[in-house]
Amino acid sequence: MISYAKCNVFSSVEMKNLLPTESSKFDQLIFSSVPAMSTSQSTSVPKDGSHLPMGKYLASSDKKTRDKAVKSLAAFLSNTGEKPLSKLDMAKLWKGLFFCFWHSDKPLVQQELATELANMLLLIPTPEAALDFLRGFWEMMVREWTGIDHLRLDKFYMLVRRFVNGSFRLLMSTDWEAKYVDEYNVIMDGSGGPLSYGDRRVPPSISYHLADIYLEELDKVLADTSSRDTPVIKLLSPFTILASRTSNNATYTRLQNALFEPLLSALSSSKSDDEPRPKRQRLIVPTPPTYSNIISKAEVTNESSAPAEMKKALLRHIFEVASKEDSREANRKKLYSMWKNHKDDSGNLDSDWGDSQ
Repeated sequence: MISYAKCNVFSSVEMKNLLPTESSKFDQLIFSSVPAMSTSQSTSVPKDGSHLPMGKYLASSDKKTRDKAVKSLAAFLSNTGEKPLSKLDMAKLWKGLFFCFWHSDKPLVQQELATELANMLLLIPTPEAALDFLRGFWEMMVREWTGIDHLRLDKFYMLVRRFVNGSFRLLMSTDWEAKYVDEYNVIMDGSGGPLSYGDRRVPPSISYHLADIYLEELDKVLADTSSRDTPVIKLLSPFTILASRTSNNATYTRLQNALFEPLLSALSSSKSDDEPRPKRQRLIVPTPPTYSNIISKAEVTNESSAPAEMKKALLRHIFEVASKEDSREANRKKLYSMWKNHKDDSGNLDSDWGDSQ
């Protein structure tokens, strides 16, 4: 296995050893006959969007070559992206894009490239094909994550953040159509997904980072819409399921502290905004997130009581997931405890669920 931390430029032999051995028509376009790369190599990248750029261009050590390859890929996806790639072909494409991002060094270059790659989700003509592209991204991240050295980890964290944001924008462009939200959740918590509870290949640190940024990015995206039909509870479902089934105590703790508790606290604070506040504060404390866009744009039946209704729905969801047979007993107790603490704080939840707990 090649250690990414010890090399900056990959030889043609090393690149081929990292690829699937199965042959396909796609091999003539991606990672076929990859020559040794240098900054003086030819940069004749297809520009008309009729072909996918070869892997040697995406993974080139020359920035101009990579830039042309990325633009060629964007043109290809926007013109013919509705045609699904095979699983092998998608893996090869994302292998090239992984090395493309790997070679980006300067912060501004990294930010620009991360944004450009995430925006491809919105260039692809159909939501089905865009979600397939997103699936390829997450499978690549899970596969390559443990090989990323600490010097490059921050920029890949940024790439994940951009794709979380892009995913929400993609789903919002479909008016949060149920079948696409469901498919998105399958990508996130299915086998090989970043929130898969039973897949030992998935590094826990990916779920930690997702818990840290998920609500923040959703709140940003919802600032650009006036619609009040965002299925927030459904979007949180992969995290709730992971919290109920993970055997990693650190994972559960991170999900509760970084995701559920901040949102439940924000919902409680929204209900008490009209209460008088102290005139003077002696201590300066960090301002907790309000998630005002999430709360105001969530799918509710009564807009005048949106925070209370959303909190009630979230607590009900937590309780129902914890009650399932496949929830781990230790996790069930923790979820019940969190549910009870916030239920008692609300004081107005239905009495027909959970009173026996």
